[in-house]
Amino acid sequence: MQTERESHVRIIFHVDANSFFASCESARDPSLREKPVVVAGDPKERKGIVLAASYVAKQQFGIYTTMPLWEAKKRCPSLVVRPPDFALYRTMSQRLFQCLQRFSPILERASIDEGYLDITRRAPMVHPLALARHIQQELLARLSIPVSIGIAPNKFLAKMASGMKKPLGITVLRKRDVPSMLWPLPVEHMHGVGDKTAKKLRELGLHTIGDIARADCDRLRQTFGIYGPRLQERANGIDLRPVDPAAAEKRKSIGHSTTLPYDMDEEQKLLMTLRQLAESVCTRMNDKRVVSRTIQLTIRYHDFHTITRSQTGMEPLSNAEEIFSYAAQLFHKHWDGRPVRLLGVAALHVFDRDGAVKQLDLFHYEEDAKTETLWKTVEQLRAKFGAHALQTGAELLSDRQKKKKKERGER
Repeated sequence: MQTERESHVRIIFHVDANSFFASCESARDPSLREKPVVVAGDPKERKGIVLAASYVAKQQFGIYTTMPLWEAKKRCPSLVVRPPDFALYRTMSQRLFQCLQRFSPILERASIDEGYLDITRRAPMVHPLALARHIQQELLARLSIPVSIGIAPNKFLAKMASGMKKPLGITVLRKRDVPSMLWPLPVEHMHGVGDKTAKKLRELGLHTIGDIARADCDRLRQTFGIYGPRLQERANGIDLRPVDPAAAEKRKSIGHSTTLPYDMDEEQKLLMTLRQLAESVCTRMNDKRVVSRTIQLTIRYHDFHTITRSQTGMEPLSNAEEIFSYAAQLFHKHWDGRPVRLLGVAALHVFDRDGAVKQLDLFHYEEDAKTETLWKTVEQLRAKFGAHALQTGAELLSDRQKKKKKERGER
């Protein structure tokens, strides 16, 4: 592991494509470059939302990601709306990283439109600022994609730096700059701090990144577990993580399995076990801030015969209800009724939540929020009144199927 001293001599770039989806549309159609452009759901639907906006749309009209499309059009009647073309964005992303690979083999892809470059070995040959400008010019000339670049001694500071000047910004953030440049910022501006974490920090009286840096470490650990001290390290500009080209491969799946207390063939109890497994997988996915489109079910029978089956959806998922729904569907389809010794649920091919784009309109976003609240309410009722107080659709379907089988047997 690198020492703190070694981390100071590294030179890390964080390269972040500016308004990537909108930039891809402008690259394909150069006539859009000086126009307000958004990528959104079905433009014919009033309930569509903005998935990406060009900087003309952002800066001149105040349009932002997740804004309802009708509101964006109201602010800018001349708005150009393009439906998402994910095949194009994936192709452009591949070309982007192929280009970055030429500048350093130590390249870590963080999401579809951002990555880290360790250029420490190149530093004696070329000044980092000159290299950053060259990268910007190269990507503009080859792909017509603007990028902002953060230059720092570690990944966290490089990520923070790249967001300080957009579009086409280059920012140097050194360890000695942390008190003046980072500490005055509100906690929600800190990379890795989401809405829930920010709320908890504010409840502790910590409102700025500087407050986190100076906070009592034991108190942070009590509130956030091992993530607490890590937050404080980041707030002080400390991040020993290497730029790892294999990082994406190391985090391919998140799963949880359990050996049952006895060989079980009671369908209701098996479904309850699946629900608990789904909740465990959900918790780990949220901790790692990842999502997945593919859920896998493992069934090991009493004779140790094991099957694995998976189902892939169109949209990224990470909440417990969605995971359980997929697992329950697979279970109903593939369980043959024999006693089960082990059950397992896994999310395959996970990827960063920050790099995921869910093709949802405003209605679906509202539905997601409602179902998440409903799920928590169901858990509270079950905790108070018992596991069978409320049943999910999958569990009710199981009861109906069981009743039909019983009726057929009686006949």
